[in-house]
Amino acid sequence: MAATALCAIFALVLAMGQAVVARHRAGAAADLAALAAADHALLGSADACRRAAVVAAAQGSEVVRCAVSGEIADVTARAAFGPYAPTVRARAGPPLPVPPPGVVPDVPDRT
Repeated sequence: MAATALCAIFALVLAMGQAVVARHRAGAAADLAALAAADHALLGSADACRRAAVVAAAQGSEVVRCAVSGEIADVTARAAFGPYAPTVRARAGPPLPVPPPGVVPDVPDRT
């Protein structure tokens, strides 16, 4: 009875581990694919998304959705690992402009 319970717990932990690994792989692939697409955004949406697909494939995943608006890329990637195939969305683009020294940015009033 104890051995059966331990085997069941081990199987549950193994399944949870596979799910976490799949999620991390999908997240890493989505991040890298979004960065690649944003890096090639000035060449056009088709080239940027093609580059994202190449980078995602190198990570063992696939691009499910790719949209480029200006210099901002929005990519969704799926990575299969075991019975799990999570999808993760990532965005990449240039940073927001930094105000010059001495200028305090407007902060919305939260009252």
